Amino acid sequence: MSEAIGTASDTLLYLDGVTVTFDGFRALNALSLVLEPGEMRAVIGPNGAGKTTMMDVITGKTRPDTGKVVFGRDTDLTKLDEPSIAELGIGRKFQKPTVFEPLTVWDNLLLALAGDRKPRFTLWARETSEEHDRIDAILKTTRLSETRHRLSGGLSHGQKQWLEIGMLLAQEPQLLLVDEPVAGMTDSETAQTADLLREINRTRSVVVVEHDMDFVRALGVKVTCLHEGSVLSEGSLEHVSADPRVVEVYLGR
Repeated sequence: MSEAIGTASDTLLYLDGVTVTFDGFRALNALSLVLEPGEMRAVIGPNGAGKTTMMDVITGKTRPDTGKVVFGRDTDLTKLDEPSIAELGIGRKFQKPTVFEPLTVWDNLLLALAGDRKPRFTLWARETSEEHDRIDAILKTTRLSETRHRLSGGLSHGQKQWLEIGMLLAQEPQLLLVDEPVAGMTDSETAQTADLLREINRTRSVVVVEHDMDFVRALGVKVTCLHEGSVLSEGSLEHVSADPRVVEVYLGR
């Protein structure tokens, strides 16, 4: 184990030697990665590089064949199921937004709020003043204040993505995993999403998987390029973009 990976006390998440095999295909190949508290990291790489499998392992959807996945000081994520990992404070946003389209933006966020909502809870029950304030704050963060009473099905693609990010924020995660958040967005929505993620990163750690290099550049964060299930290059976008191996397997295509 490398010295950096060994110092778990100053890391939020670390993967060490994680290997995942599907029917003889190595989706992850001794992958090691360290995320510090408060960090935002962009993860890039060609299709099949292992980006989705990496997030599946972190969230408990996929069990690795070998390796460690540790969250916080000493929580071994490989021994927990998906709901338990979510309760720990790891939230995941998939590429395709999944919001409750027949409900308003406000009611989507109300349903998503962290806390013990008993089966008797209904949308017709008045939210508490604390819940009201939290939803207001999330609406402001996600640029959706003006749409609070609109049905979610009538939102633009970009607004649905922001709403789903808001629904994750309602669960108070420490770490957000965000998969291709700007796919299909307009240039304006893409720029606003970069601002949104930077704002979220003030109080939470974020991992963004993305193909849009202009968007990654706008984030201005450390970049990890995966290839064949391992880290090919890591550093600033300028450093990674100048790596001949990255140009050959990804950027040059």
